[in-house]
Order: sequence, then structure tokens, then C-alpha cells
Amino acid sequence: MSASAGIFAALRYRDYRLLWAGLLVSNLGSWMQFTAQGFLVAQIAGSAHRAALDLGILGAARAVPVLLCSPLAGVVADTLPRRVVLLATNITMSLAALALAILSTIDHLGMPALVVISAINAAANAFDSPVRQSWMPLLVDRASVGNAIGLNSVAFNAPAVIGPAIAGLLIIWVGVAGSFYVNAIATLAVVLAVAMMHPSPPSTARREPILDAMRGGIVYLSGHPILRWIVGVFLIVAIFARPYSQLIPAYIVNELHGDARDLGWAVAAIGIGAFGGALVTAAFGGRERRSTQWLIAGIVTGAGIILLSITHAIAPAIPTLFAIGVGTLAFMGATNTLIQTLSPDEVRGRAVAIYTMIALGVVPGGSLIVGAIASITTLHTAFTLAGSVTLAAVLATYILNPIIRTV
Repeated sequence: MSASAGIFAALRYRDYRLLWAGLLVSNLGSWMQFTAQGFLVAQIAGSAHRAALDLGILGAARAVPVLLCSPLAGVVADTLPRRVVLLATNITMSLAALALAILSTIDHLGMPALVVISAINAAANAFDSPVRQSWMPLLVDRASVGNAIGLNSVAFNAPAVIGPAIAGLLIIWVGVAGSFYVNAIATLAVVLAVAMMHPSPPSTARREPILDAMRGGIVYLSGHPILRWIVGVFLIVAIFARPYSQLIPAYIVNELHGDARDLGWAVAAIGIGAFGGALVTAAFGGRERRSTQWLIAGIVTGAGIILLSITHAIAPAIPTLFAIGVGTLAFMGATNTLIQTLSPDEVRGRAVAIYTMIALGVVPGGSLIVGAIASITTLHTAFTLAGSVTLAAVLATYILNPIIRTV
């Protein structure tokens, strides 16, 4: 098999191919919306300190629904028809984007509306992610699970190569509303794809009290000799390191004095790097010693954020953001692959829901913490702390737990 065939092996399966194509289109709109929304918040704030705090508040608005909904979402992923759930979540996200577009068009899109709509979108995402991700191992053969997870990241990050740059141009030409309208339409691509896929029965027919079912994923992960450490470090990285991306609008606009085009290229650099990290996961996710990828990716992430903290110009910031993007996505991919391959079918949805809760819920909450630190000190200081904590957590866990080195 050629290298390219290996990287795209999961696309041999029709239903996976449909879902992947829908995500590719949808995520183009998502990245455009992310860029436009960040620019709007930074522009409204007017200063680096206020922008960092406002972006943190917006992150917290996304965090709370995910933290509240994810335990139930894991049960839904394991017990309800996946097509029905994904249709409902993606229609909700499309309507949320349309609401942003309309409010922006009539000039009524301030922080209160952004907070409310972001919370609605986050709740939909909380149910969407574990359902979609736990479906992937059932759409391909077991040997291709790591590849499918990596290609899922490709579908999310490939649009980041051009989405933010397009958003930057749209902001200049027609304002932020244009990106919101594009996202409202693009999200419907997943709705169409899911409607064309074959039905998939729930992973388990077992019925148990809802609270017991919700605890199932936590009990499994906390008792697993490897995954409890992997998820623990993922939690630390989610609080300290990954919020850097949500604070980039404040860093570029207010610290480095960039404009909308500079922000577009900065977010695109993260996206291009993330695309590379996703390809790393797709290429190596099915091989032995995935913990080595986990370690290297964690080191690159932590060191990259430290380097970013001592950067004071747009030009050196761009390649640094690219490197962080590679490390972050490869680290997430390695973590996700370990969770999915080491979890049995009947509990996978709930295990993935915890991954989602951390990735979508804790990360925005972490942005509030790091944003608050930056508002008291500077973004440079906050990034130094974030990178240092990341490096320490990854290295200590890998060195002090030999069992991790066996997977």
C-alpha cells in the first residue's frame, strides 16, 4: 500500500466517506465564524486586557453547557440512534450561525448575544461530538480506527488553511456577518451527509438508571491503568495550553498591533499546523507505540507556547503558531486514539464524551483562567506559564509511568 493510500485508508468506506465530506464543508464555515467572532470581540473591547477578558468570558459561555451536557451526551451516544442525534445537533448549529448573521446585519450583536448564542452552539456540540466520534470505529475496520480519527481531524483543520484568510477578506469587504451566513449554510452539509448514511444501531441495548450510565465512562477511565494518566494530562493541557488559540485575536490585534488580515493569517498558521498534526495522526495512529507520538506532540506544544510568549512581532509569530498547531492536534489525536482503541464498544461513547467535555468544555473555561491571568499581568506572561505547565505535566507523566510506554 502506498503512503497516500495509508493516510486516506478510511475513505474506502462509503458511510465514513460521506460523513467526512460533510464535515470538510461544514468546518470551512466554522473556521470563518471563529475568526470573525474573535475579531469582533477584540474590536469591541478596544484594549488587550479587556479583549483577553472578554474572549475568556465567551470561552466560559461555551464551557458551561458542555460541562453540564457531556455526561448525558455520552449516554445518548451509546444508547440512541446516531443519525437522529446528528441531524438535530447540526440543524441547531446552523440556526445558531444564522442568528449571529442576522443580529450582526442589523447591528445588534454585542457581548450578551454572543454569550447566549455561543452557549446554545456549545450545547449542540456537546451532543454532536461523542455521537459522531464514537460512530467512526463502527464505520471502518478496527485497523483503520486511528486513521479515521486522524482524518476526522483533517476534516476539521484542512478548512483552517483557507477559512480564516477568507474570513479576514470578508470582514474587510462586507463585515463579520458574511462569515456567519456562510457557516449557517455550510453546516447543512453534515445534515445532508448523515441523511444519506445507513442507520447504525446503538452500541448497547442495556438499560440502566441514567445517573449510573452517566458515571460509567468516568468509572472506566479512572480505573484504567493507562487512560487515567492520559486523560489527566489532557485535562491539564486543556486548562493551560490549548486556550492560547482562543486568546490569539487579543494577542495579534492588541499586543502585536495587527489588523484583520494579520489575524486571518495567524489563525490560518494554526490551522495549517493543525492540518499537519492531523496528518501525523492519520499516518501513525494505527501503529504501535502511540505514546511516543503523544510525548513528542506534548513537548512541541509546550515549547511552542513558551516561544510564542517571547515573540513581539507578526513575522516570527506565524511559524511559531504553525508549530504549536502541529503539536496540539497531534497530541489531541494521540489522546483520542488511545481512548477509542482501549475502550470497549459498550462504553466508548461515554469515554469519548469525557474527552469531548475536556476538549470543548474545559478548554474554554481554561481560556477564562489564562485570560484573567493575562488581564492582571500580560499575555506574554500567561503564555510562558501555560507552556511551562504543559511541558512539566507531559514529561513527568511519561517518565514516571512506565506502563504508558507500552502502548
